[in-house]
Amino acid sequence: MCLIAFAYHVHPACPLVLIANRDEFLARPTAPLAPWDDDPDILGGRDLEAGGGWLALDRRRSRLAAVTNVREVTPPPPAKSRGALVREFLSGDELAVSFAELRRVDGNDYGPFNLLLWDGDDLIVATNRLKPRWEAVQAGVHGLSNGSFDQPWPKTRRLCGALAEWLDSAAGRAARPDDAVDLDPLYAALADEQRPVDAELPVTGVGIERERRLSTAFIKLPGYGTRASQIVMIGRDGRTLFAERRFGENGSLLGEQRQLFERPQGPDSSGHHGWPEKTSG
Repeated sequence: MCLIAFAYHVHPACPLVLIANRDEFLARPTAPLAPWDDDPDILGGRDLEAGGGWLALDRRRSRLAAVTNVREVTPPPPAKSRGALVREFLSGDELAVSFAELRRVDGNDYGPFNLLLWDGDDLIVATNRLKPRWEAVQAGVHGLSNGSFDQPWPKTRRLCGALAEWLDSAAGRAARPDDAVDLDPLYAALADEQRPVDAELPVTGVGIERERRLSTAFIKLPGYGTRASQIVMIGRDGRTLFAERRFGENGSLLGEQRQLFERPQGPDSSGHHGWPEKTSG
């Protein structure tokens, strides 16, 4: 996954709204959004080559994880797939802070990553570049791509802006996790192919031509591109919507689905109570 925008404690009914694109080589085998065969409580797409994931959540417990790669000219050869981080967090019981702290020790065993972790109480961003570290996410609209957390790359700014605009709209404020909610404005933001001017491009050492090709939110290149656009809405009451559109060569739509479920209320098996009620003052 290469581009994520998310709103944390912004929407009146959904403390976490997340929209994301996964960019990958088209030849890499991938399973669509579904419960995982070896752990049916985990819901998400699946990398069938390394067995990990890029965005997934637990249908029973308050847990979500997402990962992006960090762009480097010649990244060191990883001992472990960064997609394993998603699998390891969701299949384990560590708090988000504890899991992130463990990655400060062995983070360099994985490919260069940004990692988003939610455990029902805390939302954490961790990375292993330039050194393994983590930070707690504050309320607001944030973006995560192939650089540092909230680094204002043009496509990250545009996606965050589109999400913020939807949240400010009457339709966005009224939206709830259900089968009838209109997700087209969010999918349209994820399908953005506007290329920024060269002066706005990040300099990551890969050369100006490659920076241009990777600068759009939705990528269409020979053999490589946006494989999936995904939307997650987690309601305060535990009702959760996970939606996905899948794409093939030249951005052709291969399929679309929604998974709607209700997480049990009260303490889950990890001891978390889920989202607290908002208070004022």
